[in-house]
Amino acid sequence: MAETTGALAVATQARAIVGPDWVVTDAAQLRVYECDGLTNHRIVPGAVVLPGSTEQVAAVVRLCHEHHVPFVARGAGSGLSGGALPTEDGIVIGLSRLREVLDLDAPNQRVRVQPGVTNLRVSEVAAPHGLYYAPDPSSQQVCTIGGNLAENAGGAHCLKYGFTVNHVLTATVVLSDGTIVELGSEAPDAPGLDLLGVLIGSEGTVGIVTEALLNLLPKPEHVETLVAMFPSTETAGDAVSAIIAEGVVPAAVEMMDRLAIDAAKTQTPITWDTEAALIVELDGPANEVRSQFEAINAICKRCGADAVQVAASPEERLTIWRARKSAFAAVGQLSPAYLVQDGVIPRTRLPEVLNGIRALADEAGLRVANVFHAGDGNLHPLVLYDNAVAGEQAKAEAIAMRIVELCVDFGGSITGEHGVGIEKVCSMPKMFTGDDLTAFDRVRAAFDPVGLCNPGKLLPTPRLCGEVPGFYHTHRVETAGLGERM
Repeated sequence: MAETTGALAVATQARAIVGPDWVVTDAAQLRVYECDGLTNHRIVPGAVVLPGSTEQVAAVVRLCHEHHVPFVARGAGSGLSGGALPTEDGIVIGLSRLREVLDLDAPNQRVRVQPGVTNLRVSEVAAPHGLYYAPDPSSQQVCTIGGNLAENAGGAHCLKYGFTVNHVLTATVVLSDGTIVELGSEAPDAPGLDLLGVLIGSEGTVGIVTEALLNLLPKPEHVETLVAMFPSTETAGDAVSAIIAEGVVPAAVEMMDRLAIDAAKTQTPITWDTEAALIVELDGPANEVRSQFEAINAICKRCGADAVQVAASPEERLTIWRARKSAFAAVGQLSPAYLVQDGVIPRTRLPEVLNGIRALADEAGLRVANVFHAGDGNLHPLVLYDNAVAGEQAKAEAIAMRIVELCVDFGGSITGEHGVGIEKVCSMPKMFTGDDLTAFDRVRAAFDPVGLCNPGKLLPTPRLCGEVPGFYHTHRVETAGLGERM
């Protein structure tokens, strides 16, 4: 009971800071916050506080620090690795009220926003000025900038334009003791340590972002989009390698297998009938785009494409991208439940890894749909299962982890943009040595020495994963007097 009392004590005092309407303690309402997009992990938090300003966030965090209560920042809850999973005795600090576009500086191509602003909204407010925000996750209609910074989100066009970290200039951050700091610089290549780079991709474990200054890009002069149909994912993968080897860097190269295509057909009017579809988009000066487009068209046909469809209008281009970006959700039409995995491999190994995923699926007797960022080898296999069938969820979780390990075996990574969160935390030793993890942990401890800020995520803990050989934990949550809270 003492643990719950700590969370309730923070909630009681927080009412005076944020107002009584913005503190949630009702048991039924708390269940709204029990998970993010990774729904097979659920924990009901002790309370939820919804601050309305940077100062209110800082005041609530100071209360958590004073009472030694862990806290988890939450945006739209669209994360897919359990990064916003609460602790049952802790506080969720929801940032949904912080959704203002604070300043748009069109001449300098930048915009300052609060963390609850959706990714797509940034491009919408920039559009009248001929600008846009390049990172474009498939969930861009609902995912928020705060979450994008936490996970270093990418998207279809990150092949050419990079991830979130390449488009953030500064961030206002509340540290674990309630201190407000500004990380980054408006000046290019500013001197000093890149603390903003540490923050982005840290999955909410070093602080809470309350404002961000984002870099905008001019809309490209010309855009061309094609869909190449291939008889197999292997031949489509060969085409990806051939395109990059040609020296052409498309804005996007995306792949969908037949199962993903079938799912997308339930949501969009596409008529593709193929084992694998490769979506390639080029943008830039018109003459350059047309020349490169002809080269890519020829490469696809040379690599065995059965057909190549070119978007003849902006509407057709939107339909193609709607099919690609709806695929994750549309898989729900084919299966009552599924897990979305996220791993990275060298793109030249695509055919081998996709064959390996297929073999794992056949061995487990489950279906796996593949829809992913082929240009940079960022895979998103979706493991389909029926949670009403005893044992199928455990089987799906096991194959998802084996896919992650397969990516590492082929020289890749356990995550490209969805993050480690709680789902892949025990897979970190597959990629990193104990000395590596100790270094990461010490950096984290420099920001959060007590271990209250999103505990149990990103780095393995003894309670979750057992002792990791060679990994010296510098700030286990146990040192904060929280004991079995983790």
